[in-house]
Amino acid sequence: MSTSTTASVSTHILDTSVGRPAEGVAVRLAARAGRDADWQALGGSATDADGRCKDLPALPEGTTHVRLDFAVEPYFEKKQADAQQDAPANRDSGSAVFFPEVAITFAVVPGEHYHVPLLLNPFGYSVYRGS
Repeated sequence: MSTSTTASVSTHILDTSVGRPAEGVAVRLAARAGRDADWQALGGSATDADGRCKDLPALPEGTTHVRLDFAVEPYFEKKQADAQQDAPANRDSGSAVFFPEVAITFAVVPGEHYHVPLLLNPFGYSVYRGS
């Protein structure tokens, strides 16, 4: 719950290649108080069956920047293993996953809630400030 002195963050991931939530993606949260401050790791969670992280840690007072790190490579490796017959026979790179992780950094102000959805597919992603 946000107060007048802290911001709050939530996220979810939609796999646009299949039109479904991305379950089981590890998400780490970090924060800093000022552009030149060091990042403070706050912990993390993993997405549930709805692609949501419902238990991300609270942000410390004074947070001005937040970073969400999504470990998407294991998700896509599992998805590829589950559907091996549908995997492309030839890839442009030597890796099965083009973006093994996605890091999103954004500015926050006290008292506001920031919902940051990640729209994901094997070769691209998009983020936005949701509601």
